[in-house]
Formats: sequence, C-alpha cells, structure tokens
Amino acid sequence: MSIKNEFSKHANEYNNHNIIQQIIAKSLVRELKSKPSKILELGCGSGQVFSNITWPIDFYKAIDFSEEMCELHPRNSNIEVKCFDFDTEEFFAEIKNESYDIVLSSSALQWSKDLGKIVKNLSLITNEINAVLFTSNTFKTIHKTINTKSPILEKSQIEKAFSDHFDCDFETIVYKLEFENKKDLFKYIKKSGVSGGSKSLDFKNAKKLYKEYKLNYLEFEVIFVKTVSKV
Repeated sequence: MSIKNEFSKHANEYNNHNIIQQIIAKSLVRELKSKPSKILELGCGSGQVFSNITWPIDFYKAIDFSEEMCELHPRNSNIEVKCFDFDTEEFFAEIKNESYDIVLSSSALQWSKDLGKIVKNLSLITNEINAVLFTSNTFKTIHKTINTKSPILEKSQIEKAFSDHFDCDFETIVYKLEFENKKDLFKYIKKSGVSGGSKSLDFKNAKKLYKEYKLNYLEFEVIFVKTVSKV
C-alpha cells in the first residue's frame, strides 16, 4: 500500500465541477494491466471511464442508478447500458449468470449501503476488479470545522469489503484542489458530485464554515483497489 499526494491548482479554470472524477477515471483505465474485452462497469455516469478505453472490446455493460446519466452514456452494438441501483437484489439477479474479464468502477461504490455484499456477488462473475472510491477523508477539514461525520465509507471499511473476497493491492491518493478565492471554492462544493454531505448544510453551519474554513483548497482522498486473486 502506498500513499501519494497530488495538487491541482485553480479549479475555477475548468469548465466543469467534476475534475477530480475525470482525473481518477482516466487513471483507473491507464493503470489496467491488460486490455480486457468483456467489461462490467458500476456507476458508469455519462461515460467518463468508457471514454478512456482505446482498444477494441467485445462487450461492455454499463450500470448506473440515474436514468439521466444512462441516457448520456455512449452506445453501440457492443455496449449495453442499464439503469440499476447496485445495492439491490434486482441488480444481483441481473448479473447472476454472467461473467466478465474485469469489473470497473470509478467514484461510485463509496455510496454503497453494503459494499461487502456487492464485492461478494462480483466475485462470482469475475476474477478481477479495478475500482477507485472516495473515502471519508474527502472534505476532511470541512467536516472537522462544523463537527459533522462524512456519509462516505471509511478507508478501512473499503479495504475490508474487498479483502474478504480477494487479495488486493491498495493505493491511497490525496488530491488537493486549489481555488483563487473562497467564493469559487464554495461554489465547487455545491456543484460537485462529491459533496460529502455539504449540500445539506443548514444556514448556521454554512455561515460557520465560510467564516472559519481557512484553506484555499479542498481535500479529496481516494483509494485505488486492484484485486490480485480470490481469497
């Protein structure tokens, strides 16, 4: 296991509010050891992972709970896009008799209500999983400032869920996204897909945070998971 730090400056220069998700989706695909031809992706969104795949594939199944996102995902004769919540029995029934070279997931599984159950079911249909998840240390200083608990899974919970069914390599990366001013920083919190609960700030906590948050950057901690073999 290793821990790295990366710093991205001036997030307001990017014409989007999911720059960290884009970075890790690209990294996830770049770090693949092979070029699998039959792929299942969980939390596909509008296609950030798929857009980084440059080799021919036989079949790509993309899953997301948002119908709006599924509508945006690329489609062709080799791609099947389906709208499922990956925590549900309906999803497990959908994949029960399937098999894949690899399962991919980027910035999605940290929201699972039972990650261990998902990994167990995935172990029945694949020998390899590559995933990247945000951890509860994302927006760590924000939560500390207003004394709230992150709704995202802790790193130890993520590691256990995968290690119960696979031998794994884990790598933790802390991204720090810098802003030119506090207004842009708080705008990013509001519009990004990793709110860490900050979208539900009441007026009192929002005021406290704006007054007391001294950093000119936001913290994002992600864990890269590569399964090596089944336990």
